[in-house]
Amino acid sequence: MKGETALITGASKGIGRAVALRLAVDGFAVWLNYRADHAAAEETRAALCAAGGSCRLLPFDVTNGAACRAALEKLLEETVPYVLVNNAGFARDGLFALMSEENWRSVLDVHLNGFYNVTSLVLPRMLRRRKGRIIVITSTSGETGVGGQVNYSAAKAGLTGAVRSLAVETAKRGVLVNAVAPGFIATEMTARIPPERILPRIPLGRIGQPEDVAGAVAFLCSSEASYITGQILSVNGGAFTG
Repeated sequence: MKGETALITGASKGIGRAVALRLAVDGFAVWLNYRADHAAAEETRAALCAAGGSCRLLPFDVTNGAACRAALEKLLEETVPYVLVNNAGFARDGLFALMSEENWRSVLDVHLNGFYNVTSLVLPRMLRRRKGRIIVITSTSGETGVGGQVNYSAAKAGLTGAVRSLAVETAKRGVLVNAVAPGFIATEMTARIPPERILPRIPLGRIGQPEDVAGAVAFLCSSEASYITGQILSVNGGAFTG
């Protein structure tokens, strides 16, 4: 994919970092969005460059529409990404009966409003080019429901619905829209969970790595996935097969 660009949100670490590295190796120039962890972003950029890729850092908060426009509009006048990976997200777990309004709104804001703010800027330009790939990182939590994650599950399930509907709208213009739904992946989000609580729920018997998710994203960005749109590709070691 020499000459094409991939914009990845929330990509300074974890799954986003792995996706950025994989797409850089596959030949994409990477626009790497992050919110505040400048050190992690610089470290990721150095890793991409060491792997032979190129990386532009774009620090902005995906929940802030004005910040998204300020960061992206001028760039988009010159370059339209072939790939947009909506990865930015976080969790604020807790029982719904005790959940604060802030914890409810902030999780939905990052996942759903963040998806809108970035995608609404990039998509019209993809449609004019009549080509593009939009990948959304959802979660097994949005497919099965998980106690203590009503806000997170609601946000991820909402993204699943958005992917399926948007895919119908954009297919005739050559823009393919899919999701990757990770299960238990070795990131900061799962580091606090004892492995003995997780492993019995995974038929493959191991916790996934960010690179497992990155491989699925890379496939959906490739020419081999040119007849796939509106789909949810689960990467969960068999923990959910519905």
